[in-house]
Amino acid sequence: QVQLVESGGGSVRTGSSLRLSCTASGDVFSAYVTAWFRQAPGKQREFVAAIKWNGETSYYAESVKGRGTISRDNAKNTVDLLVSSLKPEDTAVYHCAVSNLRAANSIYYESPTVYAYWGQGTQVTVSS
Repeated sequence: QVQLVESGGGSVRTGSSLRLSCTASGDVFSAYVTAWFRQAPGKQREFVAAIKWNGETSYYAESVKGRGTISRDNAKNTVDLLVSSLKPEDTAVYHCAVSNLRAANSIYYESPTVYAYWGQGTQVTVSS
């Protein structure tokens, strides 16, 4: 079992930056990939970014490529997502999730179905 708690959301203006943090506890050593997803009202959960356990490989959705940076600190069991140049379309509840799947193709990590553990989420609201 892995427990995940997100923090760092808030209400900001267009062009601002936010750093979201995901803190893990429990069986953290089983986590191979940690990801951030987001879900806006009335929309499906959407992949944002993911990072492997060793921090050497990361993946980004096109929607945040160039604006997002995912990083991890294994000593603190945290995975952060920094998103800059925020837009109103970034408004959503942001969730972190953990998968123990070791996939050869990174496309699998964009699907929420491969993640066994999820946090409750943190709200990000971007206004113009």
